[in-house]
Amino acid sequence: MLHAEISPRKPAKRTINGVLLLDKPYGISSSKAVQIVKRVFSAAKCGHTGTLDPMATGLLPLCLGEATKFSSVLLGANKTYEATLRLGFLSTTGDAEGEITKLATNAGNPTLSLCEQVLQGFIGKIMQVPPMYSALKHQGKPLYVYARNGKNIERPAREIVIHAIQIKSLFNDVLQLIIHCGTGTYIRTLAEDIGSALGCGGAYLTQLRRTAIDRFDLLQTQTLSALEAMDADEQDACLLPIDCLLQEFPAVVLDKLAALHILQGQIVISPSDFSNTPEGNTVRLYDHQQQFLGLGEITSEQKIAAKRMLASSQLLKAVV
Repeated sequence: MLHAEISPRKPAKRTINGVLLLDKPYGISSSKAVQIVKRVFSAAKCGHTGTLDPMATGLLPLCLGEATKFSSVLLGANKTYEATLRLGFLSTTGDAEGEITKLATNAGNPTLSLCEQVLQGFIGKIMQVPPMYSALKHQGKPLYVYARNGKNIERPAREIVIHAIQIKSLFNDVLQLIIHCGTGTYIRTLAEDIGSALGCGGAYLTQLRRTAIDRFDLLQTQTLSALEAMDADEQDACLLPIDCLLQEFPAVVLDKLAALHILQGQIVISPSDFSNTPEGNTVRLYDHQQQFLGLGEITSEQKIAAKRMLASSQLLKAVV
């Protein structure tokens, strides 16, 4: 008698909420990192807060479960990178993954004092043309799709902000920098522009590591290998609470009745200590037991309306 093979059952997906600060390894995309973390945690839902290129390593905040509702908050945050530039060379992609060409210049390698002088010109608000190898869309397609087909699309320059650039080391044609920048900055393009300004004709990135986003840094991260070696309880202990993403917004504690009403979609009266908060401001909402409920918005007449709330089914049980 023949017996049909029984395929192993997939582990049940868990409803787990929180923020994981991952130290992304070299060679995998941000989407691949999400897939791995989702599998490791058996999570029903997981997403990232902004991508890192496959060649880049470092801090990648991931949102699990209800935290995905707030993943866009970090998109506009300031970021810090450690970047290694090779001067006098160009790459088709701006980094070590492209075709590398040595530039014929007679300038020689720059001095430390020249680097310090030139880098001052990149501090503050500057204009930057996004690279062709980027996920920016043109007629519905990412620019890198056109680049891979040998096409060049005209890209308008955009304003970015460089808060600080510190020289970590300079040895021959290798320049290591610590860059603190605003959102939308392409470090690959910045490397090319710095190399050109130094008289080297250009430069490309040989290494890139993101060390901080907003108030989060590498000291708080976990690696994929470490997570895979943990049991479920240890993994869960690595998750930060959802509201860690939202500390820029003032906290409002609602009494039991107000918490119940706002979870039911009703507008509630602001507590007295928020009576002068300007209309349109976003606030973090908590119940009387300090349980995070979501984000609210100050309306006219100093009331609070729900803006982006956690799933109310479990919260309602807790409040009641």
